[in-house]
Amino acid sequence: MARIVGFFPRLDLAMQPRHLALTLAVALAACGAPPPDSGTPAPAVPVQAAPAPAPDAVADAAFGTLSAKALDAWMRLSPVGATQTGDHRFDTALDDLSAAGRKDALDANRALLAELSAIPTGKLSRENQVDAAILRNALESSLWNSEVMQDWAWNPQVYNDLAGGAIYGLMAREFAPLPERIAAATARMEKIPALFAQARENLDPARVPKIHAETVAKQNRGILSIVATFITPHLGELPGEQAERTRAAIAGLEKAVAEHQQWLEGTLVPNAQGDFRIGAEKYDQKLKFALSSSLSRAEIRQRAEAEMKRVRETMYGIAQSVLKDRPGAPEMPAQPTPEQQQAAIEAALELAYADHPARDAVVEDAKASLTVATDFVRAKDLVTLADSPVDVILMPEFQRGVAVAYCDSPGPLDKNLKTFYAISPIPEDWSDAQAESFLREYNGKMIHLLSIHEGIPGHYLEGWHSAKFPSVLRGVLRSGLFAEGWAVYTERMMQEQGYLDNDPLFHLVQLKFYLRTIANALLDQGVHVDGWSREQAMQLMTRDAFQQESEAAGKWTRAQLTSAQLPTYFVGAQEHFDLREAMQKKLGDKFDLKAYHDQVLSFGAPPVRYVRALMLDESIH
Repeated sequence: MARIVGFFPRLDLAMQPRHLALTLAVALAACGAPPPDSGTPAPAVPVQAAPAPAPDAVADAAFGTLSAKALDAWMRLSPVGATQTGDHRFDTALDDLSAAGRKDALDANRALLAELSAIPTGKLSRENQVDAAILRNALESSLWNSEVMQDWAWNPQVYNDLAGGAIYGLMAREFAPLPERIAAATARMEKIPALFAQARENLDPARVPKIHAETVAKQNRGILSIVATFITPHLGELPGEQAERTRAAIAGLEKAVAEHQQWLEGTLVPNAQGDFRIGAEKYDQKLKFALSSSLSRAEIRQRAEAEMKRVRETMYGIAQSVLKDRPGAPEMPAQPTPEQQQAAIEAALELAYADHPARDAVVEDAKASLTVATDFVRAKDLVTLADSPVDVILMPEFQRGVAVAYCDSPGPLDKNLKTFYAISPIPEDWSDAQAESFLREYNGKMIHLLSIHEGIPGHYLEGWHSAKFPSVLRGVLRSGLFAEGWAVYTERMMQEQGYLDNDPLFHLVQLKFYLRTIANALLDQGVHVDGWSREQAMQLMTRDAFQQESEAAGKWTRAQLTSAQLPTYFVGAQEHFDLREAMQKKLGDKFDLKAYHDQVLSFGAPPVRYVRALMLDESIH
């Protein structure tokens, strides 16, 4: 799972005024417009090649100006998002989710959309046509989300993520000296009580789903662990007055968290009555914005069901091979019944489950597997490797409860900073049986796949390549569909290239991991459109996709908490598979896998449909 800085008229960030000219110069130059006269030479903006002459220089210039205007507006309206992006002008501010703040965001985005509509986008350069399409989707999505979905009125995660991200985004990476970052975090801590008050004002318990209320009640205190980890140990290093102000801010935050916790447990959770299912109409619209794909909900289901059947048949063939002549092996006829197929695949998977990390060794095994994957990519020369650091870390407490792992790349304006490959630890209150179920799912070979997906050559490497594209707008609006699809694509690609010495059990587990991707797409629409029960969801995941009970239970929670995100893995992967096949057909014997991968990753991670259009010279729409 990639944590992507996306379109954010709810996030907030702060930066010192001296960074303003630099940020705008980079944004304007990246969008094709000249930088403002700051009195000093403008920084050079890296480009991949000399651009072709624009079809209409006036239209391109107008779009460049609009892009820079949009970026500046979003950073101002979303200070936390701006911090994540690497614009540090607003690091001492927080997003304003009051009625007035939401109106400001709506007005700004309506105005930007009107300006975009006045530009003849068909006359833009092809790269700007892509950015214009992405910008329109982002603006329309934001307006729809604010006016129709209204997550600010029913989703308490909005406020929890904002509060935690406000501090974590400042402290996790060393983009500035520690005292400077603590000073910004102090200013934000002083404002978080007001954010919690906005949450209590905005959220209507009658619209809040119980699962959302309960999840945030568990996460709320996690913000204090961020402070305890990143700030409290350094109080003695601060000047006296600054240390005193920070201690006071921490005390105020502790009080505000306790007050908010009391409201969550005493008011929100008991009175939460909303339906977590968003229904067909909202789902289809949200899916359209989330995917930017030509595939409809019905087409996604049809393709996913066909892939489920095909993959299970392949897994059965592997099971026949690895179980051959083993004592007690189930019957494995050439034409099995559904029950025989199920039994054989389950028996083969048991061989993989037997090798799993210790309860307290998941992170260490992830680090080791990341090294193995990196060495394999280098030896096979599959794609250009990154030169920036990645750390495997325990997932921060305030972010636990949704996904087992994620990749957190630095923002497009933060250069040469660390990427975090975060893994959620096994909860201390889990029983041995729960932990064993988790470790069977995340066995040794699955940990390798997780490191491929989140690390190399998956999210971490993709993020490094994508950050090199000069369009800041595209970096800010980086496509989750592209990122998740690429990560899933690399799982299959690594297996095809012989990872772990062509181990058939690794292939079996890779296919099982891919079944999870397929199941994600079916689960999401099953839950939010078709009204699936927990039992139906668990049947899909535990039987059809062979997931362990603990993994399936966690995914059931995630399907309730989110919508239109789970299909990005499957749809993105299908589009990546289709694109490689089209390029192989076009180039024939001249097709080179490394050159192909480097080219795909060179466009800054727009939706895959636009990468395809650029690579195959298709129309952009």
